[in-house]
Amino acid sequence: MKSLHKIAFVLVVIGGLNWGLVAFGYNLVSSLLGSWPMVMNAVYLLVGLSAIYLGVTHKKDCKVCAAGPMA
Repeated sequence: MKSLHKIAFVLVVIGGLNWGLVAFGYNLVSSLLGSWPMVMNAVYLLVGLSAIYLGVTHKKDCKVCAAGPMA
């Protein structure tokens, strides 16, 4: 599960950075994979699934959140 967590984390960071670049009018994923729309859609799907996975498992994996609300 540690490997899955690392992969999900990297994909979510990539997705977040891409959204930050989109705010400036530059889509990195589209620029790199624009000629392969199916692969581009797969990347977006993996980023979204990674966000869901991290959202569901975050409290269990996060040392700060697991410590309680006043930690």
